[in-house]
Amino acid sequence: MNETVQLNLAFILFLPWYVILAVLYCAYPSWPRTRARWAFDVGSLALATVATVASTQLSVRFGDTSVDAMWPQVLATAVSYGVFLGVMTLAFFVRRNFLRKAPQ
Repeated sequence: MNETVQLNLAFILFLPWYVILAVLYCAYPSWPRTRARWAFDVGSLALATVATVASTQLSVRFGDTSVDAMWPQVLATAVSYGVFLGVMTLAFFVRRNFLRKAPQ
């Protein structure tokens, strides 16, 4: 298997689920749709993507293969999913407070 694909396999396999979560994050709440919210959403998704890819790669590189050769991929999947959910959850609550204070 190509080394680049192997390094990012956990991210690639979870990519459809990350897209579904990103669409749900952007769709709710449906109001207000301002440029500031759009910019915040794009920034949050970009930060989540970078953090997820970085955590995937670090987990694969530092996963212990003495137990099983598949363990680094399992570790990378769990860690990257947790990182993605953590960033998106934090962004959701920050955005909620941001929208309350935004001028209407």
